[in-house]
Amino acid sequence: MNTKVIDQYIDDLMTKSTAEIPVWNIEKARAGSKSGWDYIDGCMIMALLELYDTSKNEKFLKFADYYEDYRIQDNGTINGYSKSEWNIDSINGGKNLFPLYSLTKKEKYRLALEEIYDQVKNQPRTKEGNFWHKDIYPNQVWLDGLYMGLPFYMEYTTTFENGKNKDDIYAQFFNVERIMKNPTDGLYYHCYDASKTAFWCDKSTGLCENYWLRALGWFSMAMLDTLNHAPDKGSENWNHLKQMFINLQDAMLKIQDKSGMWYQLPALPNVEGNYLETSGTAIFAYSLLKGLRTGILSDEKYKTAGIKAFEGICEKYLKTDDGVLSLDGICLVAGLGPEKNRRRDGTVAYYLSEPIVKDDAKGVGPFILAYNEYKLINN
Repeated sequence: MNTKVIDQYIDDLMTKSTAEIPVWNIEKARAGSKSGWDYIDGCMIMALLELYDTSKNEKFLKFADYYEDYRIQDNGTINGYSKSEWNIDSINGGKNLFPLYSLTKKEKYRLALEEIYDQVKNQPRTKEGNFWHKDIYPNQVWLDGLYMGLPFYMEYTTTFENGKNKDDIYAQFFNVERIMKNPTDGLYYHCYDASKTAFWCDKSTGLCENYWLRALGWFSMAMLDTLNHAPDKGSENWNHLKQMFINLQDAMLKIQDKSGMWYQLPALPNVEGNYLETSGTAIFAYSLLKGLRTGILSDEKYKTAGIKAFEGICEKYLKTDDGVLSLDGICLVAGLGPEKNRRRDGTVAYYLSEPIVKDDAKGVGPFILAYNEYKLINN
């Protein structure tokens, strides 16, 4: 593994990006628009901050601070952020403000944290008590959304509220385990509609019909990060969530491809058109290796699987073309609905129809997170 090549790739991503036009936001580039405030950029900046946390190389902190400082005003107002959309994805970028506030002492970052937390406090909920995914997806819980919102919620209540809302966070995870987990194979369906009225859902269960790799990955990271931010490590609820995390890793190991990667539709490897997907594989490589480093996992099998997953991505999708390194095999986006977009119906054909792209932060961010853990565990 030539780590110098990957280090140069990360440097190039920073060098070629500005706060308005980051090279890793392929969705914005395809739409011909500048970057605003979204979870995609949040993933990338988080990866750089984790690199800083473990290496103390100032270039990563400097870029992350530059990037977030640009879009946050002195009064904490965030350019491009709209609370009225009740979009749980918008909370994700707020995770980066905890370390940035701690490291830079910029008051604007604390004020922005308060702004985002106000959304958390008022986010609409399903009848079971889980946050809606977005205003345009009423009564819906997506696995993606647990990652976007709950680790932030746990870190905030731990940092500023003495952990007073921790049980609300655990309850949302446990609802997902009860409703969205398939007990037969231990995997979780991508989405649930509590109203059971969405065109894509089973009208008796409210569930969509398939598992999606990256959503399973987001859910895995949601549990890992929440466990590491929780103030009550070792409590009954914490141990329950820990076991949920371990159980998901075990379920995923059973369907890991011999290459080390996982498929876009991970339980259907033989379906025509299915492919080994980068972003979800990178997330699980990160989950396995960081889970070990932070003591949530302990068996050597997780280290072996995590290393194999990361090296599998490098072997298949990290390529040099005309002297330029790129990361391929990234599903650009996937979701269900809304009503006006019935193409997004949750079928096998749908998940395999979305574009596959290079160098998008939804793959690059997790890849860098996994790379950081890979280096640490191999040192």
